Amino acid sequence: MSKAVFYHAGCPVCVSAEQDILNLIPQNQVEVVHLGTDKAQIGVAERAGVKSVPALVLSNGNVLHINFGASMEDLK
Repeated sequence: MSKAVFYHAGCPVCVSAEQDILNLIPQNQVEVVHLGTDKAQIGVAERAGVKSVPALVLSNGNVLHINFGASMEDLK
């Protein structure tokens, strides 16, 4: 089973969502990617269907957009 991936940009909305996600999903089952510091992952996130952050990409490929912190365009 592959891990879920939680993408965020470090904003207060994202940090709060990250804490909630890590309280719901065991840390060994979710990878956290900070797109503000790892810009090389922006394309990976976009190809997975992420339109804004915070977002959780489930292991089955479904994308859950959580609240609205920043658009992908804002991160570029």
